[in-house]
Amino acid sequence: MGTPLGDFIRAKRDGIQPEALGLPDRGRRRSPGLRRLDLAARAGISVEYLARIEQGRDRNPSAPVVNAIADALSLTASERNHLRYLRKITGDDCSDHFKPAPPCRRVRQSVLDTLRMLEPGVAIVTNRLGDILAHTSAYATITRGTGLLDADQPNFTRYVFTDPRARALLPDWDDVADEQAFDLWLAPSVENLEWLTAELIPLAGSDFTRRLNRHEVPRRGDLRLCHPSGHELRLARETLELPIDNQQLVVFLPADDELPGPSRSCASRPEGLCVPSRE
Repeated sequence: MGTPLGDFIRAKRDGIQPEALGLPDRGRRRSPGLRRLDLAARAGISVEYLARIEQGRDRNPSAPVVNAIADALSLTASERNHLRYLRKITGDDCSDHFKPAPPCRRVRQSVLDTLRMLEPGVAIVTNRLGDILAHTSAYATITRGTGLLDADQPNFTRYVFTDPRARALLPDWDDVADEQAFDLWLAPSVENLEWLTAELIPLAGSDFTRRLNRHEVPRRGDLRLCHPSGHELRLARETLELPIDNQQLVVFLPADDELPGPSRSCASRPEGLCVPSRE
């Protein structure tokens, strides 16, 4: 049985062509990408040891070994951070770092006060599972008619993968789906696993499980919304981490710095669909 760490290393190795790293093409092979032999040589470890890591038989590689593998794969900064995180949650002593407790759904009063100060801006408080725990009235306005907030406990991840309206709302659905699946790795808990197994995986199917298992670090560009009214919004996202609660405060801003002021930007949109400008 594999591990998140081993799955990630194998996925990255399969996605790299030898010539991209200046290695000779050794001809046809059964699997795509970089040979295990070549990666082990570049990382300075044995092929047998690399196989044990990839197959989940060694769950505790040292930090220098993981860093050497990251160098050998030429990982980006974001991919390196994810690799280090997967090493932490894969280790046999991961329970010492992550207690199996459900994520906190209560939003602290000071955070709610901050959210009110952001009115009439568009902002939400969420967690890594995608639960929308609190939001401004403007967020409710721009998502009206999409079904996103219809549930008693709205969850953006569940909405993206199980509600057909999500694909109409999100023209970049594939990119958003990549983000939501990736962020679930940052929320290890008993509730997370039970939620995935009992609810999300059976409903979402391969669109979800394929993304969950490939550990692709998302690009996180602007968020585009195609509102049911027929108008499109393009929003930049600024995220403030709330580490005490393992929550995030996300503020949505017009993505175009040269958007006109509020009076003109509202002119071509139905009432209520204006996103306050940065001015």
